[in-house]
Amino acid sequence: MSDDDAGGHQDSTGAIVAALLANVGIAIAKFAGFLITGSSALLAESIHSVADASNQGLLVLGGRRARRPPTPLHPFGYGRSRYFWAFVVAVVLFSLGGLFSMYEGYQKVTDPHEISSPAVAFAIFAVAIVFEAFALRTAVRHAQPERRGRSWVSYIRTSRSPELPVLLLEDSGALLGLVFATAGVTLALVTGNPVFDGLGTLAIGVLLVSIAIVLAIEMKSLLIGEAATPDMVSRIQVELEQGAEVHRVIHMLTQHLGPEELLVGARVEFDPSLSMSELAGAIDACEARVRAAVPIATVIYLEPDLSAGEAVAAPDS
Repeated sequence: MSDDDAGGHQDSTGAIVAALLANVGIAIAKFAGFLITGSSALLAESIHSVADASNQGLLVLGGRRARRPPTPLHPFGYGRSRYFWAFVVAVVLFSLGGLFSMYEGYQKVTDPHEISSPAVAFAIFAVAIVFEAFALRTAVRHAQPERRGRSWVSYIRTSRSPELPVLLLEDSGALLGLVFATAGVTLALVTGNPVFDGLGTLAIGVLLVSIAIVLAIEMKSLLIGEAATPDMVSRIQVELEQGAEVHRVIHMLTQHLGPEELLVGARVEFDPSLSMSELAGAIDACEARVRAAVPIATVIYLEPDLSAGEAVAAPDS
């Protein structure tokens, strides 16, 4: 992920709001359709949309919590709140969406019921597909600049910004879930066997659980703390070594404190002839260069050091 990926929280807000509004409307329509038709696939899809709408609300909450100022207890701020609430999204999707759909599908397979008013079901599926496609298109449009030519799988795996990957997976899963639901109802009508409606519901549940597992793995990694990408680390090192007073970077560590906040700690070999005031100025210049090249490097700690040879020779001088 580039530093552009680490940003984009403001850009993702529009995608979150679009997905939230779409899912609220779709959930109402799907549940009404379930009451009319009795289709378990429609019930599973309505629960799916409720889970998705809840998830978007949690993402908004995470963004608000992350903007709180630092405190003595949390001196580096609350940027990782966005990772925590995105992890909660995975749990909600797993429990509320996936497990319920699998349970409902099992019930329908073991005790099938005929689908009434199938035309209503198909009409709701069609409307839902249009709204979900709009939400997915919005998420793709916002994510496209950050993707920078990478595959979508690579973008989701390497992005340090949680909102857009979550939306991309949710919206893609929603569209695929609608395909499963439509196929299940269609096969139930064509064959006269309502078991296919239950099988479509089971497929939706398995899909949601799979997406939830992927999200949980990715968000757990971000919660624990991920380093900057190799490209960003290289840029930071280049900027640190740019000054004439710097000989080399001996060692460097980075960690994301949030999507737009990066901690940089480095042991740097400076010119040993520098006075204390000159060394302080050189450190300030290094930090300024790094922040200009990588704006999300909000916290920088530089430790002046000598090379091994100079460190040994110093007592004899």
